[in-house]
Amino acid sequence: MFDFLEGYNLLGAFWVTVQLTFYSAVGALIWGTVLAAMRVSPVPLMRGFGTAYVNVVRNIPLTVIIVFTSLGLFQTLGVTLGADKFTTINFRLAVLGLIAYTSSFVCEALRSGINTVPVGQTEAARAIGLNFPQVLRLIVLPQAFRSVVGPLANVLIALTKNTTVAAAIGVAEAAALMREMIENEAQLILISAIFAFGFICLTLPTGLFLGWVSKKVSVKR
Repeated sequence: MFDFLEGYNLLGAFWVTVQLTFYSAVGALIWGTVLAAMRVSPVPLMRGFGTAYVNVVRNIPLTVIIVFTSLGLFQTLGVTLGADKFTTINFRLAVLGLIAYTSSFVCEALRSGINTVPVGQTEAARAIGLNFPQVLRLIVLPQAFRSVVGPLANVLIALTKNTTVAAAIGVAEAAALMREMIENEAQLILISAIFAFGFICLTLPTGLFLGWVSKKVSVKR
């Protein structure tokens, strides 16, 4: 029944999906944290930039962002991100697009965690002479991260599924292979079931593990 899988690199396609998810998740966490810091900054210009970025980017379809990285950055502006092979360029551009999009959701999740930190703690930190970056780094962000592990897990699961959009610019991940197999094989239901099961194997353990972590590290009020 599964003889038609011969000749297709199924594990390789899902490995590309895992790589897309990992690099995009790390980048989105870093950039999203910076955006969250901007959104609560006392500097109006930084607050304005953070707010504008989040409100604009999260309301643009991910497909538009991914296609723009290829047509706009690469083909029009010649941005290659240090790569020389077409497949590597597209992979890196897809990661860049996923980071740009996902970071807006990371920012909002983290900002909700920042809002749970009692105001008295920040006031006390300022009273002993800590400046804003020190208050954010030492007092606010450690507690904020602990309170938003659950929401960040949901963002990570959504990111894993969103990697399928990278197929729009030729990245050979799971969705691209699925489309190729459907075009070549008369096994639509079976192929769909295989790839659905593959994504369940990627996302379900992640959700369960991070749900357990969320309960362990949650801040007790």
